[in-house]
Amino acid sequence: RALDYLVGFNISPILWAKLPGSKSAGRVQSVALKLITERECEIELFKPEEYWSLTSDFINVNNKIIFSKLSLFNSHKIEKFSFRNKNEIKEALDLINKTKFKIKDINSKVHKRNPLAPFTTSTLQQTASSKFGFGASRTMQIAQKLYQGVEINGETTGLITYMRTDGTHISKDAIIEFRDLITKDFGKEYLPEKPNTYEGKKAKNAQEAHEAIRPTEIKIKPVDIKKYINSEQLKLYELIWTRALSSQMNSAEFNRNCIVISSENEKISFRANGSTIKFDGFLKVYEVQESGEDEKNILPKCSIGDDVNILKLNDEQHYTDPLPRYSEASLVKKMEELGIGRPSTYANIISVLSSRDYVELINKRFNPTDRGKLISAFLEKLFTKYVDYNFTADLENQLDEISSGKVEWIKVLENFWKDF
Repeated sequence: RALDYLVGFNISPILWAKLPGSKSAGRVQSVALKLITERECEIELFKPEEYWSLTSDFINVNNKIIFSKLSLFNSHKIEKFSFRNKNEIKEALDLINKTKFKIKDINSKVHKRNPLAPFTTSTLQQTASSKFGFGASRTMQIAQKLYQGVEINGETTGLITYMRTDGTHISKDAIIEFRDLITKDFGKEYLPEKPNTYEGKKAKNAQEAHEAIRPTEIKIKPVDIKKYINSEQLKLYELIWTRALSSQMNSAEFNRNCIVISSENEKISFRANGSTIKFDGFLKVYEVQESGEDEKNILPKCSIGDDVNILKLNDEQHYTDPLPRYSEASLVKKMEELGIGRPSTYANIISVLSSRDYVELINKRFNPTDRGKLISAFLEKLFTKYVDYNFTADLENQLDEISSGKVEWIKVLENFWKDF
């Protein structure tokens, strides 16, 4: 706290004098602002590039449609920029339309999808943001209430463990209860032989003394407490409950199918991918947002050597996009990766940037205001070292060393203060 005061109380008056209307600078908030303004610069300088993609609807001997993507053309593997303009794609279309195709290969693999680790502070903030649109501060307020407890049958009951944590481990006692519930409610086939363990993300300043965020009593199901809590609390409790329980369940299994459709000379080929769930595993409890259409694409029965005909070819024009502006979830994720700030401070940093009018949220994305850009440029020019990502992360490491008793706090402050 002293370190943050030294930075804030000394840089802020310079800002008031040089950039009237500026409220403050801070050790971590200025670095978060720099992330947002740098991304804005990248977006402004970005030049989109054109590229085209090609897919085909084939029809097989049983009149079933096979949706597939071009994977090989003129013996070259198709990359993102294989077709850069209308002319190149038109030449490909003309050639493909004159070509006869057969089913060259069919293969099927079993693919496993492992459950996700139970929540830490930052993964909870990110998931609540993408699933429910809750901001980091909102998520923490709701979690705080669940942690402090709600009144159930005249007794205050804490529903979740401490919500400021980097740890992904669950206590042995809780795991025993989880495993009992899984066996009883879902059956033996959902229970792994031994408990699943998760490596904590090695954030540079991980505070792993606390266990992951989990329900204090797994037998208190979301449906049991519906009438004691409000709808936002229920959403968050259910998210924490399902994620924690599913982390101790078996992996889901998919049958991944692939059909390769090839020209006679094998210089052109298309691939159709699809998958079906073989065993739902942890997905029985916790829904994962599916990536791509493969998960939903069920392929028709075919045999190798069957002729297939082109029903229609679809060419589509695309342009590359710049990196998106940060959302609350992606900003938290980035700060955690860089080792800047702590789980307990993310929500606060974000609200300070908004309340001081340095950034505004437009479509749930952070846009720096003109004032925000000006301050960031000013700090970058005059206090380069102090808004440097590595410098800030390194200071966090020193703070960790103070808390574990390896260094004297006065020494750290003194080293910082002399140059500053």
